[in-house]
Amino acid sequence: MENILRPLIVVGGSLALMLLVGWAVDRLLKQVDARHSETPLWGLLRRGRVPFQLVLCSAALRGSYDQAGILENHLTGIGQALNLVLIGSTAWLVIRIAVAVVESTYVRYAAAHRDPARVRRVRTQVTLIQRVVAAVIGVVAVAAMLLTFPTMRAAGASLLASAGILGIVAGVAAQSTLGNLFAGLQIAFGDMVRLGDTVVVDGEWGTVDEITLTFLTVRTWDERRITMPVSYFTSKPFENWSRGGAQMTGTVFFHVDHSAPVEEMREKLRDILRECPAWDGRDYGLAVTDTTPSTLEVRALVTAKDADDVWTVRVTVREQMVRWLTERHPHALPRVNTADAILPPGSSSSGSSPDGAVLRSSRHRIHEPPRTGRG
Repeated sequence: MENILRPLIVVGGSLALMLLVGWAVDRLLKQVDARHSETPLWGLLRRGRVPFQLVLCSAALRGSYDQAGILENHLTGIGQALNLVLIGSTAWLVIRIAVAVVESTYVRYAAAHRDPARVRRVRTQVTLIQRVVAAVIGVVAVAAMLLTFPTMRAAGASLLASAGILGIVAGVAAQSTLGNLFAGLQIAFGDMVRLGDTVVVDGEWGTVDEITLTFLTVRTWDERRITMPVSYFTSKPFENWSRGGAQMTGTVFFHVDHSAPVEEMREKLRDILRECPAWDGRDYGLAVTDTTPSTLEVRALVTAKDADDVWTVRVTVREQMVRWLTERHPHALPRVNTADAILPPGSSSSGSSPDGAVLRSSRHRIHEPPRTGRG
C-alpha cells in the first residue's frame, strides 16, 4: 500500500501545489489589471499563464520524481524528458514575458504620441524586436536541450575546433539570408520604411502590410500582395509617399483647344473641390503648362491628406471637368484643324491645287478618351 500511496502523495501533491500557485498568480494579475487598466502590461502578462504553469509543474515533477520511486528502471530517461520539457516551457514563458513588456511599451507610446509616422516607425521596430528576441531565445533553448545529452557535451570540443571552418561555409552558403537579416535590422532602426507606409516599388503602388527579418509584403490598391526581400529596400531606389508626412499633392492634366476658357475652368475646379469630401482644403490651382500646334496642356493641382484621398480627388476632378466641358464648352475639346495650304511667295493664290481641286477648310472635333488606371 505504501508503494502506491507514496508516489501519489509526492507527485500529486507537487502538481496540485504548483497548479494552485499558478492559479493564484493568474488571479493576482487579473485583479491588478482591473485596478490599473491604463497599464496593459498586467493583462498581457496573463497570456503567459499556460507556459508558467507548465514550468511550475515540470519543475515540481523533476524535483519530486526521484523521491516518488516510480519506474526506477527508467529514471534517467524520464528525468531527461522532464529536463527538456522544463527548458522548452521556460523559453516559451520568457518569450511571452518579453513580448508583453515590448507590446505594453508600444501601446503606451502610441497613446502618448499622435504623430502617425512616429507611431508606425515604433511599431515596425517593436515587431522586429519581438522576432529577434524570439529567435535568440529559441536558439538558446535548443542549444540548452542539446547540451543535456552527454554525447553532445563530449562532441563540444570537436565542434569548437571546427567552428571556424563551419562559420566560413555557413557564411558563404547563407550569404543571401544573412544579407536580408541585416537589411531587416537596418530598415527597423534606420527608419527607411515602416508598417502602413504608402510605397511604389517596381511601378506598383501599395501599402506596407508586413515586415519580417527576411521579407517585406506590400498590399497593392487592388488587394494583391507583393512579397519582396528586405534587401531590395536597402539596395534599390523606391518611392515612399508617407515619408515626412502622409499629405500629398496630385495633378490632373487636360488637353483642350486653344479657345478653351481657362479662367472658367479654374472656377469650375474650385467648385468641384468644394463638393469633394476627399479634398483637404490646403491648396488647389490650374495653369497652362504647355502648348502644341492644336492643343493646350492644362494642369490642375489638388491636395489631400493621404494617397488614397488624393487618388479620389484626381479621378473626381478629371471626370467632372470633362463632363462640364462637353456640356457647356464643346468647342474647348481638342480638335484637328485642316486649312488652306500657304503657298510660297509668287505662287498663284487662287486657292486651287495644281490639279484644279479647291482646297477646303474643315474643323473636326476629337474627344480625348479619359485616362484609366491609378494615376
